[in-house]
Amino acid sequence: MTPQVHLGQNVHHREVTTQPEMVWESRDGSSRLYHGNSLELMASLPADSIDCIWTDPPYNLSNGGVTCVSGRMVNVNKGEWDRSQGIELDHGFNKAWLAACHRLLKPTGTIWVTGTLHVYPSVGFAMQQIGYRILNDIIWEKPAPPPNLGCRCFTHSTELILWASKIHKGKERYTFNYEEMKAENGDKQMKNVWRMSAPGKAEKFYGKHPTQKPIELVARCLRASTKPGDLVFDPFSGSSTTGVASLTLGRRFIGCEADVDYIHLSIKRLRNPQ
Repeated sequence: MTPQVHLGQNVHHREVTTQPEMVWESRDGSSRLYHGNSLELMASLPADSIDCIWTDPPYNLSNGGVTCVSGRMVNVNKGEWDRSQGIELDHGFNKAWLAACHRLLKPTGTIWVTGTLHVYPSVGFAMQQIGYRILNDIIWEKPAPPPNLGCRCFTHSTELILWASKIHKGKERYTFNYEEMKAENGDKQMKNVWRMSAPGKAEKFYGKHPTQKPIELVARCLRASTKPGDLVFDPFSGSSTTGVASLTLGRRFIGCEADVDYIHLSIKRLRNPQ
């Protein structure tokens, strides 16, 4: 049974109230980007219409701490959208948007959600509460992570990506391009630990997002779980790396972003995907 989505006071703490507005469309009309509230956009989209969701939700990391960027100590605060509102409100928000995604996915669709230890326990638990079947946890290992300035714990060098299906075991099959993944890995089964560098200068040519993911990371997920022409959705599209990866691979894309600055950045990247 598809879960209901309740848009109450517990889930609006990090969403703008702007009515979703389409701000970019591909020439063939098959891909679109919206500016506004992703929960409102998802409520307007038809059920069982999305083949795959790849998204990078707020990690709740903006807590006044510091980190190291290019050898300099900088504040970790990224904006109000990334500030924790407390365990209960944060989890309620995750349940709301994941339930909305569940309604949108086709019966054989899958979803990928990135996160650090600050958010993935909530995301994983919410997935189980809603009725997703978690297929894999992918560990993205960064070869050159920023050093730990406090020197009171291990250096954070990984992020987790949870891959889940809307369907459980049975006759219906979700897409997993096993042979393609095996071929990419020297004709051996691909493991769930992926070592990839953070986005380089070329991917930040038009500007950068503070939590921007490398195109190759998203692209590998999409090569594994979608077919050419499939529709990919990202409710927290940021600088639209999901969109760039989708268009480059011949997939269709729908994205939504609340921050107007990242909308401008996204439009530039989507017009010239590379």
